[in-house]
Amino acid sequence: MAGVTAAPASRSSAASYAPGAAFIFKKALISALVALVLFSLMIGVRTDAGPDGQLTYWTRFGDLAAMVATVFGGSIVVELLRQWWGPVGTVRIVPPSVQSGLAVARRAIAPLLLVFTFLVPVIFYNERYILDLGILVLTYVMLGWGLNVVVGLAGLLDLGYVAFYAVGAYSYALLATNFGFSFWICLPLAGILAAFCGVLLGFPVLRLRGDYLAIVTLAFGEIIRLVIINWQSLTGGPNGVTGIPRPTLFGIPLTPGDDGLAAMLGIEFSTTHRIVFLFYLILALALLTNWVTIRLRRLPIGRAWEALREDEVACRALGINTTTTKLTAFATGAMFGGLAGAFFATRQGFISPESFTFHESALVLAIVVLGGMGSQLGVALAALVMIGGFELFRGLEQFRMLVFGLAMVLLMIWRPRGLIGHRAPTVFLHHNQAISSDLVKEGHG
Repeated sequence: MAGVTAAPASRSSAASYAPGAAFIFKKALISALVALVLFSLMIGVRTDAGPDGQLTYWTRFGDLAAMVATVFGGSIVVELLRQWWGPVGTVRIVPPSVQSGLAVARRAIAPLLLVFTFLVPVIFYNERYILDLGILVLTYVMLGWGLNVVVGLAGLLDLGYVAFYAVGAYSYALLATNFGFSFWICLPLAGILAAFCGVLLGFPVLRLRGDYLAIVTLAFGEIIRLVIINWQSLTGGPNGVTGIPRPTLFGIPLTPGDDGLAAMLGIEFSTTHRIVFLFYLILALALLTNWVTIRLRRLPIGRAWEALREDEVACRALGINTTTTKLTAFATGAMFGGLAGAFFATRQGFISPESFTFHESALVLAIVVLGGMGSQLGVALAALVMIGGFELFRGLEQFRMLVFGLAMVLLMIWRPRGLIGHRAPTVFLHHNQAISSDLVKEGHG
């Protein structure tokens, strides 16, 4: 039925399930007590080693009381909202006007976000911090879209995605520093090498699924990191690779010399030119990732990924080659990760193993899951919120991860499919085929 969402069918039915004030107060009190126990050592009491080696401590009972009060009040608000929406399984009829308005607003988010992204270097030209933050957000958007192919479309849980990110970065760094190749030559080579590593990962995990698949991919990511650390003659080991060349505008360097872009255009040189160029470069790479992913979803291989995600046994029963399907998913996602890694290397000018830890894989996976697996717009919004949110709480270092974890928990409670959950197949029937009531009465239904 069109316009049906989860909510109470009637006020009388909802009222029969509504908890009383005593129940709400009791549950909020229990939540506050749990918060008091958990936060007592995290916030209430802090310890540190003094200059003489003795253990010192100080208390912050005011902050602890504020946190417990927040949990108490939040629990009451959550229960009241649940009472208003009603129990699970009931139905609320959403007016068609409201439903159409929500659909229009949802369709307008992506174009408005894209236009604003294009105008960021113009609006914040003199704000170096915002431009750098925008480049970082777009890098994680591209990584999220690449992992979305593996996790969101094919349904293969990958905890070692940072390995392809590292392969792309080190491929570009080594090719550029040792052979003098330009960025535009190394970029596709980095993607090809990362895709090859994705195929190598795909073969051992063809018969694995679920938790076992996650463990193997996690191990693959750690193997790549350890190889980078220990193969010092090639990768530089813990010291990393320095002196990585900066990208050029198709051979024209962004330098203050006479052969630079500013001199050729007859304008005054500014270091912001390179930052703006990097911003539009990662934006182009991210849009390329989005375009290729959308095109692949409409092809037979994309529909095979979606069938594999829903049910691997049924997918095999339909005659789909699951081996090819899994390998192409890993290779495609790894290629985009390698391209993002190549950009990361040329932007930083220096890379080391510390940049490719499991934390990066977990962060990209959280972006995909919280944004909505299979949703391109949801991944972009999640990257913006999570990466930008980290920066907003940079001044509150002690509460940073606490607020971040609390936000993730609340999002999983209220939006278990992510910000914009999208698991609808690419090809589907526009009209459901209803079974005739006459056939049902005759026993043929």
